[in-house]
Amino acid sequence: MKSCIRIIIFALFMVLVLSGCSLKSEENAVMDAKETARQVFEEQTPIEANHEINERALYLPANLEVQSGDETNLILENGDQTFIVFHNTNEDNKSELNYHSAQTDKALVLESFNDDDKLAYIRILPDEGEGYELQIGIGGVKITTYTTLAKLHKDAQEMMKMAKFISTESQYAYRLKRSVNQVMI
Repeated sequence: MKSCIRIIIFALFMVLVLSGCSLKSEENAVMDAKETARQVFEEQTPIEANHEINERALYLPANLEVQSGDETNLILENGDQTFIVFHNTNEDNKSELNYHSAQTDKALVLESFNDDDKLAYIRILPDEGEGYELQIGIGGVKITTYTTLAKLHKDAQEMMKMAKFISTESQYAYRLKRSVNQVMI
């Protein structure tokens, strides 16, 4: 009987030790999310549309459902997690407006990345509970959600893909709009 109890106690101890070793620290999870966002931003492979809203093509991760939307705003949900997509069509992909408005001393990370055509950023803030506010943006596109430490990496990846798709598609419309306006002047 004592032997059985010892085995059970040892097994419980091992489960606790192994589960503790597999958890990421906050610092590691935040840095992983930042690096993932950067990698998706720098990836050269085009992101394919897989959804249509209001006759506009869009990339959405498979687990997200559209709750409402118009030309500049989308509310997406995955269970009880909400993603808010805002697209300021008057701002181009190099716009720093959203990035500057995201600046705060409370951010665990606020980092921008850019290439010849776009300025992107990631911001992670601790919320008042045990979660995190994650915001990803490219130019006039901004996507925000509240997430957990365990989901920071995956959410940053999918949100950057969405922002990159929207910014790429809208850049064509923005250039066309500027060209039409210049011809009319």
